[in-house]
Amino acid sequence: MVKAAVLYEAKQPLAIEDLELDDPKSGEVLVKIGAAGICRSDRHFMHGDAVINLPAVLGHEGAGTVESVGPGVTSVRPGDQVILSFVPACGRCKSCIQGHANICDNHMATGPMMYDGTCRLHKGDQRIYHMGKVACFAEYSVVPEAGCVPVSSPIPMDIAAMIGCCVPTGVGAVVYSAKVEPGSTVAVVGCGGVGLNVIMGAKLVNASKIIAVDIRESQLEFAMKFGATHTVNASDRDPVAQVKELTDGRGADYTFEVFGSTDTIKAAYEMCAKSGTVTVVGIAPVGAEAPINAVELVRFEKTLRGTYYGSARSQIDMPTMVDLYLSGKLNLDDLVVRHYTLDQINQAYDDMDQGEVGRGAIMFS
Repeated sequence: MVKAAVLYEAKQPLAIEDLELDDPKSGEVLVKIGAAGICRSDRHFMHGDAVINLPAVLGHEGAGTVESVGPGVTSVRPGDQVILSFVPACGRCKSCIQGHANICDNHMATGPMMYDGTCRLHKGDQRIYHMGKVACFAEYSVVPEAGCVPVSSPIPMDIAAMIGCCVPTGVGAVVYSAKVEPGSTVAVVGCGGVGLNVIMGAKLVNASKIIAVDIRESQLEFAMKFGATHTVNASDRDPVAQVKELTDGRGADYTFEVFGSTDTIKAAYEMCAKSGTVTVVGIAPVGAEAPINAVELVRFEKTLRGTYYGSARSQIDMPTMVDLYLSGKLNLDDLVVRHYTLDQINQAYDDMDQGEVGRGAIMFS
């Protein structure tokens, strides 16, 4: 039996319960969870803005220690520290073969189940689904081998968990998706955990101006610790006008939407300069459509693109993020500012909803 937080119904608190967890099958790994991040992507399912099979154990930003392995597993062994990937790429589908492992076709087709179409979590005869094949809001989880990224030099579990989602999503959006050029100007709309990592990514590639945009002054002040050079409070005055003032009337060369709403997507598009690139990182509610000026798209030669998981390839790029952290180039120690037990998980999400700065993490003993 494992203790886990279960979502039975949208807009209802997570239930802390004991569940049955099957042994790992061929190509699977049993992981003792060390830490799990409090990420807005889980909140989307809790609020009903995104859809997942229910009941489910959420949690997709996690790290832990390998407890045991199923038949055929060769890349990890018991005792290894691993970062969990919520897109455990199959390596065989068209997307994987073309270098887009972050949008693996087979993973998306099987969704909250394991690759064989079954679940490892149960409560009696009732099967419990796994978010992203990770389900790390639990003491233990069975995950695909491809979803385990070994850590060569041990790092704190909460930092490792961040490298499971918000770090590659944010830094990767800059480095792998938009490919921001040194000396360019960058505007980041939304300064939560992922937005802070976009800011760190922009600093990493030596952007000349990094403009943090948010509606909370506390978030903006916190963003300065991670490399923001200027701040724009969108609750005071039109953020588009403010960004243009800071960029000599042109707009930013690269803009990033990191909240997930039609209004913020539209703002990120409008504050982008001619020949600039707009990268949408945040996931909007299901069915949301953002209006843009279609004439500007052509006449100003703007590029509008989305990125999922920062276009990062977990097995290759997560170890790079670990190295960047260890070399002091990513300030992840200041990112996690709140720690909770699993029993406090609903409070953790309430704190996030209240706009608390930085990232929270569930810590397991």
